Amino acid sequence: MIETFKNALKIKEIRNKILWTILFVVIYRIGCYIPVPGFDASGVGELESYNLLNILNAISGSALADGTIFALGISPYINASIIIQLLTVAIPALERLSKQGDEGREKITKITRYVTIGLAVVSALGVVFTLDVNVNFLSGQIALPRWLVITYVTIILVAGSTLCMWLGERITEHGVSNGISMIIFVGLLTTAGQGILNAIVGGRWAELVAFFVVLIAIFAFIVWVDGAERKIKIQYAKQVKGNKMYGGQATFLPIKVNASGVMPLIFAYAIMSFPTMLISTFWATAAETQGTFAYWWIQNLGAQSWAYQIILAVMIFLFAYFYSQIQFNPVEISKNIQQNGGFIPGIRPGRETAEHLTKVVTRITFWGATFLAIIAMVPSLVFSLASSNDQGLVNAFSSTGMLISVSVALEIFRSLENQILMRNYKGFLK
Repeated sequence: MIETFKNALKIKEIRNKILWTILFVVIYRIGCYIPVPGFDASGVGELESYNLLNILNAISGSALADGTIFALGISPYINASIIIQLLTVAIPALERLSKQGDEGREKITKITRYVTIGLAVVSALGVVFTLDVNVNFLSGQIALPRWLVITYVTIILVAGSTLCMWLGERITEHGVSNGISMIIFVGLLTTAGQGILNAIVGGRWAELVAFFVVLIAIFAFIVWVDGAERKIKIQYAKQVKGNKMYGGQATFLPIKVNASGVMPLIFAYAIMSFPTMLISTFWATAAETQGTFAYWWIQNLGAQSWAYQIILAVMIFLFAYFYSQIQFNPVEISKNIQQNGGFIPGIRPGRETAEHLTKVVTRITFWGATFLAIIAMVPSLVFSLASSNDQGLVNAFSSTGMLISVSVALEIFRSLENQILMRNYKGFLK
């Protein structure tokens, strides 16, 4: 990876892209330190039971906890992209747009932007009301009516999220990799860096060493599974066209073990955290009163309960299978293989090939979902044992954060490699 980065710096075009990326990242980080007047989100640290809020805070580089203009970060855009991607499969009109080339993709991008603004408004109101009910963050901040302060803070947060979306698109256009992934990666690194710095200042060196040993082992495991894939051999029959013979070659159809990435984790955390957030926002008093449904839910299905962990694992499996069905269509792939004169050795083309691919994907998805369930539960427990006195480190390296960090780091590495190869290839042609 270091050698690839050195080679990239030697090429002027790629070096300029790296500089553009650094510029936009610096602008993003500056925005993460500009506070919103009247918004005191220090109470986020008190809401540790909300896994979703912890994830949002980690992705934004602790901007949410600091109450800055980029408190929402890029999360609304991520959610909007996921929703539009799912709707593209369900709604024929969006599916037709996705197949219309650049013009169709541009229209889908515009729709995604509008959905992003809508989700940013909902997210801003949700965060503001949740914090106001639980930690009364609006009290004594500005001598204005409460509704006016809420409206003002919401507008600023939505504008900041929209600016994050714009910065991400500019990084994608002028930078070295996907801009949205880059912003998430920078936010996670910042949160992790703050946790490590606090541990160093506190002088907890033994716990820090033990923590890093565990962290490296988990990172190695994630990288190992991320690169794991099942290769299905595809044999192409020989075809005579005119005076030439084509085909007769063998290739492989790679199927990744964890093809769905971190999406099942995000969906599962969002659904499991949503009821708790609603209870704490609208029924905060009932959640502290014995005998109420809200109290029973918090006590029995809170983030620290075994029931929560079991339901979370089940949700991860369900979303992993659901997402694999969206990403991988065995019938369509079988049809494409057959139309190109290919077949899987020992399997008849057509329906039997589709059934074979379905069986393979189902088995692989099971192991991918098992991996996600392990990553969702085990690291937090192991980190807690390795660093029992420092929950800041445990929160900084969440399961979702580690998966995203590894995926984005590998994506940046592959992007640089591809651009170097393309540059050399063009030079060879010249």
